[in-house]
Amino acid sequence: MDGKALIIRQATIEDLRAITEIYNEAILKTVATFDTDPKGIVEQERWFKEHGSSNPVFVAELSGQVVGWAALSKWSDRCAYSNTAEISLYVRESHQSKGIGRELLKKILEKGKQVGLHTVIARIAEGNAISVHLHESLGFKHVGIMKEVGAKFGRLLDVYLMQLIYDNGSPGTSNGTLP
Repeated sequence: MDGKALIIRQATIEDLRAITEIYNEAILKTVATFDTDPKGIVEQERWFKEHGSSNPVFVAELSGQVVGWAALSKWSDRCAYSNTAEISLYVRESHQSKGIGRELLKKILEKGKQVGLHTVIARIAEGNAISVHLHESLGFKHVGIMKEVGAKFGRLLDVYLMQLIYDNGSPGTSNGTLP
């Protein structure tokens, strides 16, 4: 990060334009999301308002610019899943491979534990070895593969399911928690 201070913080509505830009970049250029049409700010406002204290959104800020974001979203509206969240993580293309995603992921997973989540699910499209490795390094375990469930850029894609289960102590045990 070239000596610049990285700030990881809870997102505010004022961050929504940058969050949307970063997400739209991923929609248009990657298989990190299976959305295919860019999002508008009104749609993203609805998405943002669905997140609260138990399902936070965080941003990574470098020199006053939002360069990445992460969210813990409800896995399902069914109450039995209330302690389960799905992780989303996106970093601007120009700021990838600089450790920003790792710091953002660590911080939001710590927050997930603080708010009482039991487990976090990651769905990662095939071909995204960097994301798989990042999640593994922070304690996620492989729990399955959904074969050819998404179609993007003219290809059918598998999705890897990964899961982190928080323990009763601090993150870092061998049952799929943060190292």
